[in-house]
Amino acid sequence: MARPATDIQERIVHAARALFLQHGVDGASLRQIATDAETNIGMIYYYFKTKDDLFLGVVEEIYAQFSSDIAALAAEDSPIEARIHKLFMRFAAINEAETQVLQLILREALVSSERLQRVAARFQTGHLPVTLNMVLGGIADGHLRSDLNPIAIAMPLFLLGALPQLAHRRVTASGLPIAAVLPSPQDAARMLLEVLFHGIAGPKHDPAALAPKSDPS
Repeated sequence: MARPATDIQERIVHAARALFLQHGVDGASLRQIATDAETNIGMIYYYFKTKDDLFLGVVEEIYAQFSSDIAALAAEDSPIEARIHKLFMRFAAINEAETQVLQLILREALVSSERLQRVAARFQTGHLPVTLNMVLGGIADGHLRSDLNPIAIAMPLFLLGALPQLAHRRVTASGLPIAAVLPSPQDAARMLLEVLFHGIAGPKHDPAALAPKSDPS
């Protein structure tokens, strides 16, 4: 039974994601993508004018829902710490398709400035502004520090929230012995939230010990 024509674009995107992950965007063959999608190369060009457009299509399929989720929780009328907790829990719930696309973005950003710029431009209309607005609200109501640049506050939300969860999934899938002692993604999210808001210093921490030493001369 023939597939409905309406799912051709979806099949192309799924085939492209698999081959981009395996070979990189530059190394993946459009002809092989067409074959795996059970269509012809002309249909790829119908939906995506260039390979970079196809890469953005692969990103967008997954990113659109992720960005929507971030926007929804950032807009909640709840304390900033509660919203950031939900943000970290959303990262803990990252699925395999999201993991693959994040891995693909990180890799392609290193090899193509054009792809990096295009992904960055998309992020600037997606999760970045809503996250920054959430941080600005937290600063305005006194729950976040006002002496720091808001971007310096927003960056750890993803560095502490998302990247460790990506590493967690990869280590768990690897079967390495360390995987047996890792906390669950949800427990890791709670621990990382604690680190974000309260640091790692113990009760004997002396802030003066980090102060620059005066020059006796």
